[in-house]
Amino acid sequence: MEFTGIDHFVLTVEDIEETCAFYSALGAEIVTYGEGRTALQFGEQKINLHPAGDEFEPKAVSPTPGAGDFCVLTALSIDAVEERLRDAGVAVVEGPVARTGTTGPITSVYVRDPDGNLVELAASAAQTGE
Repeated sequence: MEFTGIDHFVLTVEDIEETCAFYSALGAEIVTYGEGRTALQFGEQKINLHPAGDEFEPKAVSPTPGAGDFCVLTALSIDAVEERLRDAGVAVVEGPVARTGTTGPITSVYVRDPDGNLVELAASAAQTGE
C-alpha cells in the first residue's frame, strides 16, 4: 500500500453540540454528512464525531471520550493562535514549545477539548513565514 494522507479520524464525545462549539471557536467548519452525522472540517481533513453510547458501526473496540491526542496544523503564527485561544477562553495546557512535525520543525501549544482530548495546535516556520 502507498498511503497518501489521512482523510479523517473519529472522536467519541459526550456532547456533539459542546464539541462543535469548542472546535468552531478554534476555526473548524462544522459539517453534516450522510444520515445527519456531524464532523469537524480542517482543510482537506475531518474529524467525525460519534456520540458516546450511540457510536456508528463499525467502531473501535472501546470507544471512550477523552482518549484522543492529536495535532492540527495552522497557517497562523503561534502568537495569533494564543490570541485566538485567549479570546475564546481556552486555557493553554503547555506551550509554546518546539516540536518535530512530519515535515520539519513546528511550534506548538496544547489545549484540552470539552471531553479532555489533548489537542496540539502547531505552526511550522515554512507555513507561517517565521
